[in-house]
Amino acid sequence: MQETAEITDKRLLRGARTRGIVLRRAVDLASLEGLDHLSFGRLAGDTGLSKAGIQTLFRTKEALQLATVGFAREMFVDAVVRPAASAPRGLRRLSALLDRWAEYAEAPLFAGGCFWAANLAGFDSKAGPVRDALFRDQREWRETLASELRYAVAAGEIAALDIDLAAFQIDALLSAANTALRTGDDDVVDKVRRIIDGSLTVRG
Repeated sequence: MQETAEITDKRLLRGARTRGIVLRRAVDLASLEGLDHLSFGRLAGDTGLSKAGIQTLFRTKEALQLATVGFAREMFVDAVVRPAASAPRGLRRLSALLDRWAEYAEAPLFAGGCFWAANLAGFDSKAGPVRDALFRDQREWRETLASELRYAVAAGEIAALDIDLAAFQIDALLSAANTALRTGDDDVVDKVRRIIDGSLTVRG
């Protein structure tokens, strides 16, 4: 029984490693070319793994796309959201989120820049679980921003404002900044920070 368990554990570990290799390449490809361009054959060629082995792991293209979205989300949370969580709630955590986002965009976590900027437009009219996953991630990010704005208002750090609108505007600015960075505007992050700082009435 122990030998069987060890064999099973080794297979699971190999499967997890293979899955990680495939998804790490998949998020880069999707950020460059879009989720629609993912294929088992392309990923096999890029990773040196067998097409049949990759297809066994993910079964369908939609399952591969969903796993890729989930993997991208985990990477983003690890790079941006989780590190910012050590800052005090409110304005300082919002600032930390923006700092981490700037690092994420300036030294791209994904080969093509922001994963969601590369894929949201391509799925906005395609009903289904992939579209739902992409837009869920966008809503969660905006709510993360809104939560810190809400806390800052409640704590008296900034003047009262339309929280949802402010979070939407910040997200829109970040999306525009991602595009500008891809086209060589290295000063855009500073511009975004000045716009955001100017839109918040900070109380002393």
